[in-house]
Amino acid sequence: MLFKKSIPQLLAEANESGEGTLKRSLTSFNLVALGVGAIIGAGLFSLTGIAAADNAGPAVILSFIIAAVGCGFAGLCYAEFASMIPVAGSAYTYSYATMGEFMAWIIGWDLVLEYALSAATVASSWSQYFSQFLLEFGIEFPSSLLHGPWEGGIVNIPAIVIVCLLSLLLMKGTKDSSFVNNILVIVKVAVVLIFIALGWGFINSANHHPFIPPNAGEEAVRAGTRGFFDFFSSDDFGHFGISGVLRGAGVVFFAFIGFDAVSTAAQEAKNPQKGMPVGIIGSLVVCTILYVLFAYVMTGLENYTKFAGDAKPVATAFAQTGYTFLNRFLMIAILAGYTSVILVMLLGQSRVFYSMSKDGLLPKMFSDLHHKNQTPWKTNLMFMVFVSVFTGFVPVSDLGHMVSIGTLFAFSLVCIGVLILRKTEPNLERPFRTPWVPLIPILGVIVCVLMMASLPIVSWERLAIWMAIGIAIYFAYSKKHSKIRNAAR
Repeated sequence: MLFKKSIPQLLAEANESGEGTLKRSLTSFNLVALGVGAIIGAGLFSLTGIAAADNAGPAVILSFIIAAVGCGFAGLCYAEFASMIPVAGSAYTYSYATMGEFMAWIIGWDLVLEYALSAATVASSWSQYFSQFLLEFGIEFPSSLLHGPWEGGIVNIPAIVIVCLLSLLLMKGTKDSSFVNNILVIVKVAVVLIFIALGWGFINSANHHPFIPPNAGEEAVRAGTRGFFDFFSSDDFGHFGISGVLRGAGVVFFAFIGFDAVSTAAQEAKNPQKGMPVGIIGSLVVCTILYVLFAYVMTGLENYTKFAGDAKPVATAFAQTGYTFLNRFLMIAILAGYTSVILVMLLGQSRVFYSMSKDGLLPKMFSDLHHKNQTPWKTNLMFMVFVSVFTGFVPVSDLGHMVSIGTLFAFSLVCIGVLILRKTEPNLERPFRTPWVPLIPILGVIVCVLMMASLPIVSWERLAIWMAIGIAIYFAYSKKHSKIRNAAR
């Protein structure tokens, strides 16, 4: 028997109210801000320079557009599910309704890689930028307190502090957390807009030529003097030319990760049928426009070759305007970007575990709500400790690929879920319908699988180990305590 949660069951959960349920306090604007808060982080300020210098040149603009289209396929699928099944849990909940309990557990366990480890990784980077910001005022933070013992230090204090502060904020309530996130989003978007507005008048059109730097290997393939597969397996592939634009899309794709965190807050949206599609698709559209304009100005201010190996490519580009006094504001925007990403990732993780606990797959403590704030405070507390340990003591620089592979796996299953539910439940009411089914979900799966295939083999090995641990927990605890299984006996 394939144990699945029926749509009526999920809708009944979505309509629960009163004590012991999550509070509906998020508007469509709040949901868009959550998405923008999760998406616009340091990726905008760092990956743009990396992809331009190493892969696409000024055509990094096209790389952003291609990556956005790839994310859009998954985003449309998320929007259909989130409007139809407005329950906390995101991809975990959708998998429970389409592929059964075991796959739901797999995806729920997998989402720890996206949310918790992403928060740990970003917090570690936040710490480094925070120390640089303090240097602007002549304050030097001890290096031993900025790195863990495996990186030559003692503990990463600022990273632990920011995780704890944001976790405490989440315990206080989603409305307050959303208010703080809105402020952070306004700050960083304002600085991005200032960068675009002030930088536009200093663009040197010569820096945009050639728009797609030539790739000698591609030219040899076109001339027939070199085989395509030989070129594909060589170091020339992805180093400028059309292949560079595509490789650049793979690099900047991860600057879009986070929009799916909007769907974890479905049970806290005032009008989820309308708000969830607006939040998911709206945040993707807003961020894509900002990314493209930002990349255009940045590569126009300075030649893309100058960004190679540059730790502060945005500051390098902005120096061409002469407005160097705004460098501190850029640093503030980067810190705000990191902070909102950490906040939304911690929110998303707690809501996934809340849903899993409500289903009996995790202990009851993970779904216990605070009597006043109606937040899963014990889950927030547990992940505050878990993420703090990772970001404070463990070198997380090599965990980025784990975050990516976990996210892409989740995206793939959501796209497959839309295909399954359209077949098994064709008459269900869908406030938002993914267009051009089955084309859009199939393209979503293809893009995600190709991105996963491009990741190092060590990422697959770590994913296998993580999943093996999760499967062991499922058979040792979750299967025995599953509410839907026990009800069927």
